[in-house]
This record gives sequence, structure tokens and C-alpha cells, in this order.
Amino acid sequence: MLRLNEVKLPLDHSEEQLPAAILARLGIPAADLLGFTIYKRSYDARKKSAIVLIYSLDVEVVNEAALLKRLQHDVHLMPSPDTAYKFVADGAALAAHPDFQRPVVIGIGPCGLLAALILAQMGLRPIILERGKIVRERTVDTFGFWRQRKLNPESNVQFGEGGAGTFSDGKLYSQIKDPKHYGRKVLNEFVKAGAPEEIIYVSKPHIGTFRLVKMVESMRDTIEALGGEYRFESKVTDIDIEDTADGRQVRGLMLESGEKIVANHVVLAIGHSARDTFEMLYQRGVYIEAKPFSIGFRVEHPQSLIDTCRFGPNAGNPILGAADYKLVHHASNGRAVYSFCMCPGGTVVAAASEPGRVVTNGMSQYSRNERNANSAIVVSISPEVDYPGHPLAGVAFQRDLEEKAFHLGGGTYNAPGQLMGDFVAGRASTDFGAVVPSYKPGITLTDLAQILPEFAVTALREAFPAFDKQLKGYFKHDAVLTGLETRTSSPIRIKRRDDTLQSLNTKGLFPAGEGAGYAGGILSAGVDGIKVAEAVALSMAARQA
Repeated sequence: MLRLNEVKLPLDHSEEQLPAAILARLGIPAADLLGFTIYKRSYDARKKSAIVLIYSLDVEVVNEAALLKRLQHDVHLMPSPDTAYKFVADGAALAAHPDFQRPVVIGIGPCGLLAALILAQMGLRPIILERGKIVRERTVDTFGFWRQRKLNPESNVQFGEGGAGTFSDGKLYSQIKDPKHYGRKVLNEFVKAGAPEEIIYVSKPHIGTFRLVKMVESMRDTIEALGGEYRFESKVTDIDIEDTADGRQVRGLMLESGEKIVANHVVLAIGHSARDTFEMLYQRGVYIEAKPFSIGFRVEHPQSLIDTCRFGPNAGNPILGAADYKLVHHASNGRAVYSFCMCPGGTVVAAASEPGRVVTNGMSQYSRNERNANSAIVVSISPEVDYPGHPLAGVAFQRDLEEKAFHLGGGTYNAPGQLMGDFVAGRASTDFGAVVPSYKPGITLTDLAQILPEFAVTALREAFPAFDKQLKGYFKHDAVLTGLETRTSSPIRIKRRDDTLQSLNTKGLFPAGEGAGYAGGILSAGVDGIKVAEAVALSMAARQA
């Protein structure tokens, strides 16, 4: 099989044009093309009136070696890489050892889910601890919060089966380096669980919340069928660490119920909002350091405006779907302002996990057919400048802003909001324009400059008009800003060793995913879950050697 990249065709090309383009590029007769599959499809929309589709293809031809030799100078033709996943250990043999202890996975977001799946597929029968509820019950609690303002701190957008990624756009693309093609393994498992097959090859795949719910349930069934054991509403409140001659070693976990679970291998996939768990780990001496994150607002425009801005006369083409965008501005005060977690055709959702605080996030269904586009527009902050002095100072920084947002919104879980034009002009908003906000429970119009630090307000006021030069029409007076976005990434890093992926100072503890500061998004978190599952299996094999 050969990989042929950069095959370009018009947006409206016919089905016959693709094999014809392959034949023309390779200079072979039709009889020599035995078959092909699409590995990746993206588009170039820089010229809106002539959008081009770009294909990477796996092709099977007669006499591949001769073709490669003839076209050896074509940098876009090469042998197809082997993307098949290979397990690193014989889990069944490890599990048969008399000293075998089942590995434990804490948290069942994208990272914990893939870690548990790989461990189960290897035959290691993991125990999965989740502080929240099964995904269906969690969905009821989350919708109850949005509609009735009743927050369950253990069952919400942040906590419960599926993690924060369940209530999102379900975006499945990442810019991480992935030489072992773990991302392909993640996507293949998602397709097996019910995701649309197109996520394997489109350049910016997404799933949507409702499909994610069904997928999470399907993957749970698979893990349980392989010997994995789920325990919901099982919050870890303490960790047993023994000081040994070889250093600190995890020996077990204590649950809120009082139950103790003996374990030498613990995957810590707790997500970016498990603040009480961060505090417990810090008190137990696990090495934690503060890390940068970003703060800002959710911004809503009409999706039709974004479609036209990005695709011009091709807006509405079903291949292109609802348009997204990516914007960056380097403000004169030295701060970077950028779009984050853009949700085409979606809604802004209430994502609080603690009483008396307001947090926002973005969510889309697979269809992406809601009237508004929304994205976080955020300002980068860092512990060295903005919250120095303590590993958990970023958590305190987040909480302070979220409390301000709660009170500015009226103390009812309404989010504070403002029109973009009013925010830039420095005046409070009193009425909505043509853009109808999607956030539930509701929005209280106000002056959002009262929430964020002055440097962030200054940078954002400069960025919004600047973004209009990148995406004409973006600086729209009645675009709605909704506060507050603080959970862009974890405010801490639970640092781990590069070789074993175990905690820097605590053996047997494997920090993983977004909460540990090693991922950002569903795909990268899933990839990290695979890496950590492999590290657990190799560690178990080394202990038994």
C-alpha cells in the first residue's frame, strides 16, 4: 500500500474525478490501480469562490516497488505507514501471577476511558472509580441545572461518566505529535462504539453530545465484558502512600464511603476541575506545580455570518458543514488573545461544578444546526506573573473570578453578559440586539469588565476589532459575550517522569490527561490514556520479572 498526499480537486468534483486524479498523478493506466481508500480529507478555503478539497489516500497498485522507484523524487508519495495498534504486554499472563493486583483508573473522561479500555483489552481487568453518575443519570442532572438552577456538585458538565468532553462539540482533532498513531486507535474505537465512520478521514472530525452519550455507554459495555469493573459515585478522598527504601509507593485508595481499595498501580485521570482531589494530592506530598491557562468569555455570532465569512458563495455546502474559525491576536500589553474550543452551530452551556460560581463552556450536536456559532475568546495567563507563590494558586485565581461572575449575574446561576460593541466601548449593555444568546439558565446584561483583571480587559478590547481584519464581520456590535470561561485547561501539572510516566515522586501513581496537565481535548486525552495504560502494563511486567 502507498500513501499519496496532496491530491487536490474542486469542492464540487464528481466521484469519478478522484480515481482519475490518482491515475494522472501516478502516471499509470486504470488497470494498474487495484484500489484506494481515503486516509484524510481537508479543504483549502483561502479563495472562497474556488474552495479546494485536499486528499491523502492509501492506494494499492500493480508493482509498488517499481512505481516508488520511478517517482522517488515525489515527496508526496511513500509507503503507507503501519497504523495498526499493538499491545505492549501480555496482560493475561500478568493477571495470572499470584501477586497480581488489579490496576485502578480514577476518572472516566476521555483519558480514563481509553486507559481503562486498553488495560481491559490487555486482560488486566481494571477497576474504574468515578465520583459522578452513569452518563444517562448525569445528563438528567445537568439538564436539571440548566433548566431549574439545581446544581449537583458531583454530577454536572465536569463530573460523571464521559467527563467534560461529553458536553462539548465532540471535536476529535489535535496538533500533538503522534508517531505511534495512537490517535488512530482512539478514532477506531470510537467508530466501533457508534461514532460516524467519517471521523476516521475528515480533517476536523466531531461527534456531538448525544452521540457521545451512546458511545460512552457502548465502551462501558465493552470494558465490562472484558473484565473491567465500574464503580460510580465512588469519590476518592485519600491515597495511601508508603515510604519505602526505593521511595514513595502507592498502596491504596480511600473512598468517601470509607472503603479502602488496595492498589499498586493507579491511573489518575481526574480532569481539570477536580479541585478537592488536587488539594488532597498536594496534602499527601504528591509533586504538583502551577501551570499556565487562559481566561475570557464565550462569544456568540450568527452561524450564517461565520459561514459567509469563511466560505463566501460556498456557505451551506454539506461537505464543508458549519464553518469554524481560529483567531489569534498579540495585544500591545504583551498578552495573547485567541479563540478556543470553537463550537459551530452550538450553544453556550452552564459548566459550574461548585456552588456559588459561574463557568461557561460550548457544546454542539453532530448536526451543528443551532442558530449561533460560539467560541471562547481567552487571554493567556501564567503562574510566574499572575498567580505566583503556591502550586494551587491557579485554582484560587479561578474560583475568585467564578464567584465574581456568579454575583454579577445576580446570584441565581445566570451568567453575566454584554454586547461586544458595548464591551469594547466600555459601557454596560441594557438590551440584546439581533443575536439571541443560548446560555441557560439565562443571562444578566451588565459590564463584564468588572470580572476580569485589567490586563485581560485591555487585551480583549484590543483583540475584538483586530479579529475583524482576520474574519471580516467578526466585530459585530450585538454579538453576545457570556462570562466566564476559566476551565480552558488545568491550572496545575501533576508532574511525571518521562520514562515511566509515573509521578515525579510517587511510584505507582500515573498522572494522565487534562487534569494532570498532559492533554487538551478529547483526542489528546485519549492518546494520553493509551500511553499511560501501556506504562502501567510495563510497570506491572517489570515488578513480576
